[in-house]
Amino acid sequence: MKKILEVRGLSKIHGQGCAHCYESTGPEMDTNLCPHCGSVVAAHGVSFELHAGEILGIMGESGSGKSTVVKTLFFDDAPSAGEAVFFDGEQQRSLFALNAAEQRWLRNHRFGMVYQNPHLGLNFNVSAGGNIAERLLMSDLTHYGQIRERASMLLARTEVLPERMDESPKQFSGGMQQRVQIAKALATQPPLLFLDEVTTGLDLSVQARILDLILEIQQELRTAMIVVTHDLGVIRLLAGRTLVMKYGRVIESGLTDQILEDPQHAYTQRLVASAL
Repeated sequence: MKKILEVRGLSKIHGQGCAHCYESTGPEMDTNLCPHCGSVVAAHGVSFELHAGEILGIMGESGSGKSTVVKTLFFDDAPSAGEAVFFDGEQQRSLFALNAAEQRWLRNHRFGMVYQNPHLGLNFNVSAGGNIAERLLMSDLTHYGQIRERASMLLARTEVLPERMDESPKQFSGGMQQRVQIAKALATQPPLLFLDEVTTGLDLSVQARILDLILEIQQELRTAMIVVTHDLGVIRLLAGRTLVMKYGRVIESGLTDQILEDPQHAYTQRLVASAL
C-alpha cells in the first residue's frame, strides 16, 4: 500500500520551553506542565506512518496531545521539532519546511479538516453552498453553474437536502453543520482528511449516521484519514490502526483490534475498561 504521510519526532511546546521540558513531563511524571519553566509540552516525539485509504485513530483523554498532532499537520499550529513528509503522487513535500503560500495551497487542495467546533471549519456569514463554493473556487472550477452543481452534489452526498444549500449554517443543527463541514472538506477530493472529535456533543443517532458517512466516503474515495477522538466506539468503528496518547506521548500503538482486546499499557487498560 502506498505511503501518504510519514511523521517523525513531532513535538510541540506551548511557552518559552527550557532544557528540562521533555525529561520533566510525560506519563511517568504524570504531567505535561514543566515544573522548571511552566511551559506545556503538548506533544513530544510523535512518530507514525499513514497509507493511502487507511484510517488511523489517535486516542486519549483531554490534554493528551492528540488534537495538537493534527493541528500541526494542518498548519494551524507550528511544531517545536520534528518532521512530516507528505507523499503526493510523485512528489514528496516536507510539510514544516514549506513557506506560508505552499502550506496554504496544500490546505486548500490536498488536505481536508473537520473540526469538533463547526465555527472553526465553516464561515457562518455565507450559505452552506457558499462554504463549499469558497473551497471549489480554489480548484479548477470557475464557472458559477458548475460550482453550484458540484456544491449541491456534495451536500446531497453528505445527506444535506440540496434545497437547503442557500441557507446559513446558523440555521442547521450540530449534526447538519458537521455534514456541511465534511462536504466542504471533500470539495477538492483531498487524498488526506483530518477529523478532530467530529462526533463530540452530537446525539447518539446523529453520531452513528456521521460515522457511517465517514466510512462510506473512505471506502468510496479511498481517502486516508486521521481520526482524533476520546471515544473508543469511534476508534473501534473507523480506525484500522490506533495510537494511544497520554501527556503528549504515544504510549501504545498498533492494530486497533489488538489494542482494544489486549491493551498492554495500564493507561490503555483503564481506558478500555471504563468504556465497557
